[in-house]
Amino acid sequence: MCNDYKLELDIASIVQDFSESKIKIRMPEGTPNVAAREDIKIGDIAPIVRGANGKRSLGELVNRKWSWPGQGGKPVYNFRSEGRQFASGRCLILADGFYEFTDPMPSQSRKTKWLFTMKDHDWFCIAGIWRSDSKFGEAFTMLTTEPGDDIAPYHHRQIIPLPRKRWVDWLDATVPAQDVLGVLPKGSLPVTRVFPPEAAQGTLV
Repeated sequence: MCNDYKLELDIASIVQDFSESKIKIRMPEGTPNVAAREDIKIGDIAPIVRGANGKRSLGELVNRKWSWPGQGGKPVYNFRSEGRQFASGRCLILADGFYEFTDPMPSQSRKTKWLFTMKDHDWFCIAGIWRSDSKFGEAFTMLTTEPGDDIAPYHHRQIIPLPRKRWVDWLDATVPAQDVLGVLPKGSLPVTRVFPPEAAQGTLV
């Protein structure tokens, strides 16, 4: 499952794209510091958009920690979505790519690293939830599901990138989760091999 993603887009472009998706963004804690990062890892602080005051077309852009402590202290960075409604705490996780890792290629000791992006868009949102706790504060996690055609050759689970038309529905907790969450059609998530660095499109080699 995803334990590494990226975001290199500026805030102005993000806010503009949300506006075009009929979501007004406010920043209750000031403009988040969104430094361009090729690798956002578990435990890092990163931007999310969460619902605001139950209003369907309003979102709050804030920085929060990726993962909260689970049983035994292990970080909860991915969360199974099947059979759950998520009547509160929904959020959109901003990304322009995410990584999956497979077994090392011949002559390599490190795992093979693959970058997935979204076709026709510079960036996208991943379905997530956030929680608040007196001990760990506020944090978010990514929702997962059974893999679609693009991810299945690389992992037995996948996170859930959402098409733009579903963003506002995910922030609206009255919309059933099963009506929003799901995998994208085949070919929606182009893949590039990052390590070893020679580019390899589309399939495992």
